[in-house]
Amino acid sequence: MHIKKLNHCCMLIETGTSNKRIKIMTDPGIFSLEQHDKVAHVDIVLITHEHADHFHIESLKALLQRAPDAAVIANSSVGDILAKEGIKHHVMKDGDALDLKGVHLEGVGNEHAIIYTTLPRMANTGFFIDNKLFYPGDALTDPKKSVDILALPIAGPWLKISDAIEYALTLKPRVAFPVHDGIVPKGFMYPVVEKVLTEQGIDFIKLEAGGEYEVK
Repeated sequence: MHIKKLNHCCMLIETGTSNKRIKIMTDPGIFSLEQHDKVAHVDIVLITHEHADHFHIESLKALLQRAPDAAVIANSSVGDILAKEGIKHHVMKDGDALDLKGVHLEGVGNEHAIIYTTLPRMANTGFFIDNKLFYPGDALTDPKKSVDILALPIAGPWLKISDAIEYALTLKPRVAFPVHDGIVPKGFMYPVVEKVLTEQGIDFIKLEAGGEYEVK
């Protein structure tokens, strides 16, 4: 598996066999427009929820023009928007599993993390990819299974850095790398997270926008 972080929570993940590689894009939102608008082809698009930093309908339409065979996977809330736009998609919810184009996907979680107590919580579904990479979206959901690679949210209006660190320590992945960091200065949170996780035996990869990581 090869991971390229375009920006914020938009990743290009390449998985499969040496004979058949599948490209997966996660959460093409407004913080990664410049980067994901240059991507010519993907096989699968995963959308965790409808916030604009994760889901930008016009650029998704443009992507599907470039890659008309791409499968779009989202929860039912995003699915309602896609249906109104006439975009073919598949709905996944917490506990669902799907084998698609040789990739095993599992849906994890139901709700976005709390931003403020009086604000309604929208749906959020994270994704477990090929039993290896877990991307929770905007939530700190325990998938109740072993996590090898964790795409770890580290900054946001719903998240303290201490909560992000505790989440990683609870899941105990072999490797973690930062996502949901497009709202803070480049690499700002990385040293704190790296220090604590490394001390606890978790390899923290300081993956910045444009950075790539080959899963070993």
